[in-house]
Order: sequence, then C-alpha cells, then structure tokens
Amino acid sequence: MRQSRINRMVARATGEDLREIRRMGFTIADPARVGYDPEPKQRRFRTLDWDVVRRERCHTSG
Repeated sequence: MRQSRINRMVARATGEDLREIRRMGFTIADPARVGYDPEPKQRRFRTLDWDVVRRERCHTSG
C-alpha cells in the first residue's frame, strides 16, 4: 500500500486534515515485529502519581 493511500485513509477515519496526517507520519505496523513502537523508549511520562510521591516522601522524611 502506498503512503498516499495510508494518509488518505487515516485522514478519512479521523476527520483530520490530510496535511496534518502527513506531518504526523503514519505507517503500517509490521505484525511480525510484536514490540514495534516508533516512539523513543526514553520518553518520560507526563503524568504524576501523587500516591507514589506521597509514599516516597513518607519513606524519606522519616
């Protein structure tokens, strides 16, 4: 399948502008590569679990 067709199908399915879909760079994942993830593994989560923070503070303060 050509990249242009993938882009059109994703744009149609999501309702996004085709230019935005091209910018994001969608591809078809290879099912033979189970662990395939195009994003870096080093990316840190942008969430904070306040329960974990509270537990860590309790253990370090005393």
